[in-house]
Amino acid sequence: MMGPRQVAQGALFYEFSIDGFVPLDHPVRGIDRFLDLSHVRPLLAPFYSSGGRPSIDPELMIRMLLLGYCMGIRSERRLCEEVHVNLAYRWFCRLDLTDAVPDHSTFSKNRHGRFRESGLFRHLFETVLQRCMDEGLVGGHSFGVDASLIPANANQTRGIDSKEGLPPDLTSRALDEYLETLDDAAFGAATDAIPKYISPVDPAARWTGADGGAAYFAYSTNYLVDLDNAVIVDVEPTAPIRPAEARAARDMIDRVQARFGINPRKLVGDTGYGSAEMLGWLVEDRKIAPHIPVWDKSKRTDGTFSREEFAYDTTADRYTCPAGNTLETSRRKFSRPRPTNVSKDGLIRYRARKQDCETCHLKAQCCPTQPARKVLRSVHEAARDIARDIRKTDAYMTSFMQRRKVEMLFAHLKRYIGLRMMRLRGPKGATEQFQLAATAQNLRKLAKLVPVTAPG
Repeated sequence: MMGPRQVAQGALFYEFSIDGFVPLDHPVRGIDRFLDLSHVRPLLAPFYSSGGRPSIDPELMIRMLLLGYCMGIRSERRLCEEVHVNLAYRWFCRLDLTDAVPDHSTFSKNRHGRFRESGLFRHLFETVLQRCMDEGLVGGHSFGVDASLIPANANQTRGIDSKEGLPPDLTSRALDEYLETLDDAAFGAATDAIPKYISPVDPAARWTGADGGAAYFAYSTNYLVDLDNAVIVDVEPTAPIRPAEARAARDMIDRVQARFGINPRKLVGDTGYGSAEMLGWLVEDRKIAPHIPVWDKSKRTDGTFSREEFAYDTTADRYTCPAGNTLETSRRKFSRPRPTNVSKDGLIRYRARKQDCETCHLKAQCCPTQPARKVLRSVHEAARDIARDIRKTDAYMTSFMQRRKVEMLFAHLKRYIGLRMMRLRGPKGATEQFQLAATAQNLRKLAKLVPVTAPG
């Protein structure tokens, strides 16, 4: 028999609980277990006025922002709409059925003011990281580092030629942040090379073709990852150039050591972190084993002997060529020790005697166009040799496979978190987006790996 037609009947009273309509296995329940916002209000209190009308609860705004990143909702306007109609999202944000959802413009007002001035987003990231450590997800002995390019929120076809410079009447918040970072090692001071184009709407975004395809304006997000469970232990925005990314890796390792007392035993990375200066800092200053390929350009392609053909004597500090002649930094005997012949680029020059090279039967294979052979050696060559020796071990092959965990985090960032392109502009906008995205990834990791404890 056909049932009666259902017609909505308005009732005067309802017995309704949102909690009963949120499935126990819903992702927001797992994330909510590990989200502690008890310190948000004391942190923000100095940045609120003592008078005026009461503001929107900052905890509500933070919950909504994190919800957007955890669920891959890029637009704040759409985020407000989703929270308005989705019971699970209302439950996560501590909103009842009759509670109003904040307007999307409220986020930008707070973001450009008290949220950034108070360091709130860094505080949230470190709070979640501490929870990961408390749950035993951070080993602290093996770290991986890498960077990924994120296209800037800028028209890629309207760049200004850097030779012409930006218009003098141009004013914007992104321009002010760009001027503030001109002497920052992560942006303006990272290199003397001038980009071909500058974006008028986001000058700090750098024109780059590092991906191998067409060039575009972009930022780099840098991750320092504990390789035990792929937990992000630090995040830093930089310009998309190798010196800035290497410097960010050093800053992140120092910050993690200072704030959490973690000093890893090994660091895994690609060739971009294999410069002599970086390897020297890891081995000599921090005693960290570099599981990193060496950035080496000493291999010759013209058929003549490369530096590896010359044997180095550590005790005598000299090289011996294939013909048995020696190459030294200096052949004079000084009564007072002289400083080592080190150039500004950190290279020591070892030279052979002109008399030896002129009569040598291997001159055509060694220095056919020069009167004598010269070999360059970095002041950090011992650290480079350690990295070369590590690469020959089975442990390096294990590290090579573990490095994929960092790359998978970037794939997750772009596919599930939705950060395929920057939404905010300027270095501060990049910092906010990258820190919130990394916080969301760690929250999802906690919800996935830490089981729910049965009551009683």
